[in-house]
Amino acid sequence: MLSSGFFFYAYSISMLIRSRAPLRLGLAGGGTDVSPYCDLFGGAILNVTIDYYAYTTIEPTDTGYVEFYSADQNLTARYESRPVLQPDGCLDLFKVVYNHVVRVYNGNRPLSLKVSTRVDVPAGSGLGSSSTLVVSMVRAYQELLSVPMGEYDLAQAAYHIERVEAGLHGGKQDQYAATFGGFNFMEFGANNHVLVNPLRVKDWIVSELEASIILFYTGKSRVSATIIEEQSKNVEKKNTRALEAMHAIKREALRMKEHLLRGDFPMLHRVLQSSWQAKKKMASNISNDRIEELYRCALDAGAYCGKISGAGGGGFMMFFADPCLKNNVIDALKSYDGEGAVYGCHFTHTGSQAWRIP
Repeated sequence: MLSSGFFFYAYSISMLIRSRAPLRLGLAGGGTDVSPYCDLFGGAILNVTIDYYAYTTIEPTDTGYVEFYSADQNLTARYESRPVLQPDGCLDLFKVVYNHVVRVYNGNRPLSLKVSTRVDVPAGSGLGSSSTLVVSMVRAYQELLSVPMGEYDLAQAAYHIERVEAGLHGGKQDQYAATFGGFNFMEFGANNHVLVNPLRVKDWIVSELEASIILFYTGKSRVSATIIEEQSKNVEKKNTRALEAMHAIKREALRMKEHLLRGDFPMLHRVLQSSWQAKKKMASNISNDRIEELYRCALDAGAYCGKISGAGGGGFMMFFADPCLKNNVIDALKSYDGEGAVYGCHFTHTGSQAWRIP
């Protein structure tokens, strides 16, 4: 019902809406989902979601205020309920999501509620955390307002909010991975064309991947937006070295899909190796001396292959090793870099979810 210009809920305001969306690992093709490359040449990415999540809780209230809380940043913001909340430098992404929801799904009627979020990994991790958080928030609002929305609609809405309305540089894969979940081969084209192809990876292959993988957190990436912007400019300027690298990375995504489905691990490791070498040619600062030393340290200790996750410059590195030699690799990484941290990892089969708590 409407009251004093505000939209309040017919159900009990004591109800909570909670949602979660999984983070992802890019196995091959990373960067080819970024415009203008995907618009001009078409992009291809193979990724998989993991058991780290972005969570959102929405608590409807009758206070006439909108409250935001980020547990990760330990930040709180409070505003009078209005159709549009103006950016002020504090949790502005929360405001952009709220503004979109009120305008598109609630007839410009302001909402009175509290939105709280938490992400399982640090910001700048290279696992798509900011995009996954947007998916989680939109999914919670969708549940709150009972908006009929398919998976493609949800992912595209999250992409539009983050890349267009918030103006944050980046690609498209994160929103679709967080929404769909599981192993996916994704194709990107002009005019926001996206096709998500879920892969039926055999259980023994998934088990071997989980037994072999090592995630090593090197520290927050502080240059990812700069890297992505440089990557886009390299395409616009027709930088031959960068374009050839991106074409190679796209081809490697196709090869990775075949080797993954067949369970051909030696070839899968080779593809990951060559993809990492090509990725470093897409833009400067994707790698640095510390990342290169960590890479060599892991391989010297027995890892088959490795690469940086996400745009680069920091965040998580991903390695594959013989399960019997994983401790050797982990010990070597810890000995070399006392500031880093090793994370366990399992793959997930489900995407974003939302539920109600009476």
